[in-house]
Amino acid sequence: MSTQIPQPSQAAPDTTRIHNIGYRSYDGPRLGRAYARRSLFSQSLRGAYGLGRSAKSKVLPMLLFGVMCVPALIIVAVAVVTKQTKLSIEYTQYAIFLQVVIGIYLASQAPQSVSRDLRFRTVPLYFSRPIERADYVLAKFGAMASALFLLTSVPLLILWIGSLLAKMDFGTQTQMFGQGLLSVALLSLLFGGIGLVMAALTPRRGFGVAAVIGALTISYGAVSTLQGIAYGTDNLGAISWLGLFSPITLIDGVQTAFLGAPSSFPGGEGPGAGTGAVYLLVVLALVAGSYGILMRRYRKVGL
Repeated sequence: MSTQIPQPSQAAPDTTRIHNIGYRSYDGPRLGRAYARRSLFSQSLRGAYGLGRSAKSKVLPMLLFGVMCVPALIIVAVAVVTKQTKLSIEYTQYAIFLQVVIGIYLASQAPQSVSRDLRFRTVPLYFSRPIERADYVLAKFGAMASALFLLTSVPLLILWIGSLLAKMDFGTQTQMFGQGLLSVALLSLLFGGIGLVMAALTPRRGFGVAAVIGALTISYGAVSTLQGIAYGTDNLGAISWLGLFSPITLIDGVQTAFLGAPSSFPGGEGPGAGTGAVYLLVVLALVAGSYGILMRRYRKVGL
């Protein structure tokens, strides 16, 4: 019995169809990496204060922002009413005294900025074209530092305006205001980098919050205790060197050495110019190191 081989004319008919479901090609301008980077920066900065998010997300950052500003308003009101010739606090001291509020803000917002992207695995979406890893890290770093700078500089602006209302010397107050801005700008870069590194290590927001608080408060508590012991045992030379091991004491040391700020160290034993140069180098190394760690982290994550 022979087997009949079907001829091409006997094969099943081709049922392939092309359906037009309404997609249209895009012929407009391509905005590129710079636009994507600016958009991510803007979105991250707004998110740091709950803007564009739910009402619940706005409560804590706005509350902390208010807490940062209230003491400045009180100081200004007292200065105007009592006609003081100088403010009761130095511009460079303000962030040091309110470091707890700054730490809480950073601990709450740094994980919000990066941990959610890790947890919900949206990072690879950012790294599709045109944005690259360097753009993502730069935008997030810049947004966190800018958010901290707003948090710390607005109270200084209130103090400066209040000093002018109290008819204090314009030149002196403006110079001190500028020194305060330099100090909080450096603080914002340092704290922003440390906070993002701690938060980027885990997709769990709670772990990120604990890591940021630990990095800031535990280090400060340990350094302050050791400095107190050194002061009590008349080992004054060790006080300045111990300040190298905590973020907030690093900022204190830099502004004491180079901005003429009063030191918050025990006995007012702040670093001189030589030791202050070491402080500045450590701060810059930590900022650069934080950026480098974030770049290394995002070379691997999500791939």
